[in-house]
Amino acid sequence: MGKRVLVVGGVAGGASAAARIRRLDAEASITIFERGEHVSFSNCALPYFLSRTVEESDYLVLMTPESFRASYDIEVRVRHEVLGIDPAGKKIQVKDLVTGKEYEEIYDELVLSPGSKPIRPGSIQGVSLPHVFTVRNVSDIVKLDQYVNREGCQDVVVVGGGFIGLEVAENLKEAGKHVTVVEAADQVMAPFDHDMVQILHKELYDQGVELFLEDGVKAITEDKVILNSAKEIPADVVVLAIGVLPETALAKDAGLEIGETGGILVTPDFCTSDPHIYAVGDAIQVYNRQTHKPVRLPLAGPALRQARTAADAMYGRSGTNNGVIGSCAVRVFGLNAAATGLNEKTAKLNQIACDCVYTMAMDKVGLMPGSAPIHFKLVFEVPTGKILGAQAIGRGNVDKRIDVIATLIAMNGTLEDLKELELCYSPVFGTARDVVNLAALVGLNVLHGVFRQVPVSSVRELVESGACIIDVRTPEEFEMGHLAGAVNIPLGQLRQRTSEIPKDRPVYLHCRTSQRSYNAIMALVGRGFDNLYNISGSFLGISYHEYFTDVITGRKKILTEYNFM
Repeated sequence: MGKRVLVVGGVAGGASAAARIRRLDAEASITIFERGEHVSFSNCALPYFLSRTVEESDYLVLMTPESFRASYDIEVRVRHEVLGIDPAGKKIQVKDLVTGKEYEEIYDELVLSPGSKPIRPGSIQGVSLPHVFTVRNVSDIVKLDQYVNREGCQDVVVVGGGFIGLEVAENLKEAGKHVTVVEAADQVMAPFDHDMVQILHKELYDQGVELFLEDGVKAITEDKVILNSAKEIPADVVVLAIGVLPETALAKDAGLEIGETGGILVTPDFCTSDPHIYAVGDAIQVYNRQTHKPVRLPLAGPALRQARTAADAMYGRSGTNNGVIGSCAVRVFGLNAAATGLNEKTAKLNQIACDCVYTMAMDKVGLMPGSAPIHFKLVFEVPTGKILGAQAIGRGNVDKRIDVIATLIAMNGTLEDLKELELCYSPVFGTARDVVNLAALVGLNVLHGVFRQVPVSSVRELVESGACIIDVRTPEEFEMGHLAGAVNIPLGQLRQRTSEIPKDRPVYLHCRTSQRSYNAIMALVGRGFDNLYNISGSFLGISYHEYFTDVITGRKKILTEYNFM
């Protein structure tokens, strides 16, 4: 007889571990216990049922107990909750949620994949009202869909601006609802830096989604949400997407060690403090390979790799555990956004000496239909030039650019490595010098002091202090919108007008994307100027950075007109 292996929880971690164990051991007796109705479903696709991008809720279910039996000879018991673990006796206590019957099962090896649960803060008054929902599984999304499609149900408030929050907001807006997003932080999507995420803020605003930042929810009533600021928002439905907590009750009660992040503590091969109990997925504590600190990372990709490594270790096969870097992607209406590794904020919080560049290039040759700019931010270590992370936002394939950076991070790549990467080129797919190569070149210039730069976040202070700002775009572009107080000296006229540029104080140059202003700086350096700074991101970045805050707060504008062309 083979091993008796029990798996608690399905979806990415548990189902993948069970399938791998079957491939390794044809004789093993494998049983999965799943508390919910479905053992394997597309968790990340749940919000897309709300807009009928996924036409039927049944399409979200990937495998049934019957298909597990037929394909893998694995027994699956849905609607069965594991109540407790007896590590000494190597057995679990199970409850059949349909019949109410309780019984025990003995194991040789046990895999825990309990996942995480959405946060429902008890501090918010009215959080348990019937029109307040969270999204965790197929049943949750079906219940939410049925409620929002009731007659007269129009106003939806989504609390939280992370992945689930924005995906729910987008799909409910596509379904014709009036949607408001409330986020306690000063931005949505924490993996992105503040200067980059303004592009997503504008897209939400342009698509008619109301956005409240730096404001939390104080109370929920039958027809409105009351914020900490005392603002009141009409709400027929409230969706809580504040975050998740690891499901660790079973592990704690069994005496398994819990890590400092609140996740289950595991070895590099995902064994818990008990040698016969493994744990994978959202509930465990993992290792960030860049900060060298423990973290929790509730993503499907890492869970799949963890499941394979745990199953291999169960059968004496050595594996590797390089830690996590946190690659992610999200669509926000017409924009695609992706990130990997450390953003600038996180790198600095972890006291990693770093710098960054913000570049813009077309996602394909500009002559091709549908070409659009990619906003790309690259973070690198100083003085080594080692790649730390990147963020990309645009209407094209930003994910493939971030995948390139994620690979380089895994290989401890540097700016020099990125500069020399030979990537696919065709006018319909990209440009001969891709935005990732361009970012490496700019990064090397910054790293080696070829020129100096200031971020778009410093521009308001420069304008308000009366700094010398030179706009090297064409007169036509300048007239379409420019910084207050900026002087227009087009690149084509620069060499004839150097007498207009002071040498006794800092001079800040910009164009549309920083390319022409870089060329202007190099031309002026050759003529004895050493007081020059390039504005990283240039006018396109400035427009996004200033637009959203100006519109929401009504503060004094520093741009005559916003120009996103």
